[in-house]
Amino acid sequence: MRRLGGKEVADEIMADLKIRVDALKAKGTEPKLAILRVGQREDDLAYERGVLKRFGTIDVAVEVTELDAGVSQEELDKTFDSINNDPKVHGILVFRPLPKGLSDEHMRRTIDPGKDVDFMDIRNMEDCLAGVRDCSAPCTAEAVMELIKHYQIETKGKKVTVVGRSLVIGKPVALLLTTANATVTVCHTKTVNTEEECKRADIIVACCGVAKIINENYVREGQIVIDVGMNVDEEGKLCGDVDYDKVSEIAEAVTPVPGGVGSITTAILLKHVVVNAERQA
Repeated sequence: MRRLGGKEVADEIMADLKIRVDALKAKGTEPKLAILRVGQREDDLAYERGVLKRFGTIDVAVEVTELDAGVSQEELDKTFDSINNDPKVHGILVFRPLPKGLSDEHMRRTIDPGKDVDFMDIRNMEDCLAGVRDCSAPCTAEAVMELIKHYQIETKGKKVTVVGRSLVIGKPVALLLTTANATVTVCHTKTVNTEEECKRADIIVACCGVAKIINENYVREGQIVIDVGMNVDEEGKLCGDVDYDKVSEIAEAVTPVPGGVGSITTAILLKHVVVNAERQA
C-alpha cells in the first residue's frame, strides 16, 4: 500500500508562497486572514490550529474572532460585516456548518469576492460551474486536485466515486474531477448500495463527515482512496471518513488523516489569501 502524504505537496506550494509573501511585504502589503468561528467544535478547532501553524511558518497574519454558540443571528451578521469591511483583511474563513438556528445566507450574499477564500460567494460558485479559469475553488476541493497532480494519478477516463455532496467539498470536487475528464458518481445519504458504487470506482474521494465509515466493505484491490474527512473518534483522536487501518490492507494507495489532504488544504487557503493580496497591492 502506498501512503499518499500531504506534506510533500504542501511544501512545494509553500516554497512558492514564501517568495510571493516576501515580495508583497517589500511593497508594504501585509497579507491577512480573518477567521470567524462560532462555538468550539473540535474539528473546527483542529483545522484552526493547522491554519495558525501553516500561516505562521511564513509570518502571515491570522486574526481569529470567536463567538459563543448561542449568538444571535443579528450579532453574527454584524460581526461578519465588520470583518468584511476591514480593508486590511485579504481573506475571510467562516467555519461551517454553523450551529443550529443560525444561517450563513447573509454572509454568502454579501462577502467581498476579493476576500472569499473558500467558495462562500454565490458569484464564485457560478464562475466555477461555468468553468471560469481564475475562479477560486473551495480550498479542500483544490487540495484534492493538487494531491492528484503531485502523485501523477490519472483521472482521464477513470471512474471516481465521491461520497458526500456538500457545497464545501462534495459537489465542487466532483465538478473539478469531471473537468479533469473523470467519470464521476456522487453518493449521498439517499444512495442505494454505496458500497457497490465505491467498489466500481478506480478512485474514491471520501468527504461525507462520518468517522471511519469507509471500511473494508467499500473497497477492492487496485483502488486509490482519498480521505477528506476530519472527525474525532471515540477515543478523542483525529480521524478521517476512511478506516485507514482496514482500507490500507486492501487499496493500492490511501491518504492518511492527519497528514493527508488537510496538510494541503491549509496551504491552498494561504495561497488564496496571497492571491487576493496581490490583486489589491
